[in-house]
Amino acid sequence: MDIEARTVGRLTRRLIPFLMLCYFVAYLDRVNVGFAALGMNKALGLTETMFGLGAGIFFIAYFFFEVPSNLVLERLGASKWIARIMVSWGVVAGAMAFIPQISHGLGVAPSTTYVALRVLLGLAEAGFFPGIIFFLTIWFPARYRGRMIGWFMAAIPLSTVIGGPISGALLNITGLGMEGWQWLFLIEALPAIMVGIITFFYLTDRPDHATWLPSDERAWLVNRLAAERAQREQTRRFSIIEAISDTRVLLLAFVYFGINGTNYGLSFFLPQIVRGFGLSYTLTGFVTALPYIAGVIGMIYWGRHSDRTGERREHFAIAALVAALGIAGSTLIDNPIGKMILLTFAGFGIFGGLPTFWTLPTNFLAGAAAAAGIASVNSLGNLAGFFGPYVMGKVKDATGSYTVGLLTIASVSVFAMLVALSLPHDRKLEGIEEVHAVDEAKSTLAPRRIREPVELS
Repeated sequence: MDIEARTVGRLTRRLIPFLMLCYFVAYLDRVNVGFAALGMNKALGLTETMFGLGAGIFFIAYFFFEVPSNLVLERLGASKWIARIMVSWGVVAGAMAFIPQISHGLGVAPSTTYVALRVLLGLAEAGFFPGIIFFLTIWFPARYRGRMIGWFMAAIPLSTVIGGPISGALLNITGLGMEGWQWLFLIEALPAIMVGIITFFYLTDRPDHATWLPSDERAWLVNRLAAERAQREQTRRFSIIEAISDTRVLLLAFVYFGINGTNYGLSFFLPQIVRGFGLSYTLTGFVTALPYIAGVIGMIYWGRHSDRTGERREHFAIAALVAALGIAGSTLIDNPIGKMILLTFAGFGIFGGLPTFWTLPTNFLAGAAAAAGIASVNSLGNLAGFFGPYVMGKVKDATGSYTVGLLTIASVSVFAMLVALSLPHDRKLEGIEEVHAVDEAKSTLAPRRIREPVELS
């Protein structure tokens, strides 16, 4: 086995399963409010609009702290900063279980406490996802990023495939004066705190610090990544301000807004749609998992296929179109089985496009500029996490049906597809075809720490 295969294999085994675990826990704490709503909304007196507001306002807080958080991570290292993020969001997520007690103690309405804690959860978690995407660009050469991001982000649908039935079952727990939705929040918050503590000791910030890599593999990796970065910087070296204001970064944010609006608009309300079929809490959890099983397949298969062909834009566009057609088609069918088949196809499209999407900003950004650019795309795009649930809730209250809301989030997926197709993409900047020649020229270099100064405009 050659050194490239050995090195990438060792990196994959060391990093990807653990990062998937981290994101699994993160996403579960972010969206389990959709399952909690099955009991929480009635207990707290929440309308669908108020529920959607609280579900989505998480992303407003997330928006303001994404870029600063990622710049801190670039300075302090992932081990310290990701650990801090996970422990703090675990504490806030657990506090959601005590909304009635907090409201009583503060003398405020439960709906106010619910919204406030969702804001705090957004503040606590801000920077986690773009931080991990940036971390992956530090460790994996460009030709492997589509599949690695796919494996990492497979934790999103897996959090519902596995967490959905668990969340449904937890809703049946009562005791110590708490209802099922409270036990759900409390029990599912604990893993974030525990995994956060482990993160501090487990993650290595940069390849040149990786004592767990053999010296020859460490040298190959450091030089390979340096060669790829140099190749991008020959085209243009971005400062932080230039990165977050670049037209391509802003267009990527629009694309991400579109696919996120589709994702979160469906994710937060899917348990309630399925519950409307007349199923029990437990069966609702299992049936809700079906689109996410397809999502896992989509992420892994479509990310690998994109790496194999070196093509990014069309892969994302096809996935976005599948998502839109699946969601729109589901509104035309009343039969629960037919509706779930179409929503399952939509799950493949929603999640299949995400790994390919995240190869696009790292195609032209590196170093601190990549940290800022990725965070900027994520923070702006995640504003759709507010838009999608709020629109779904508002429309449901106004019409008594999810049809118009589903058609709206399908349309933003089409919007994302069209903008993505308009974006430029230079395969050579990923080093897919030419980086081997650069590697050979650098093969005699000693390993060095990959870090560049932060330039300010």
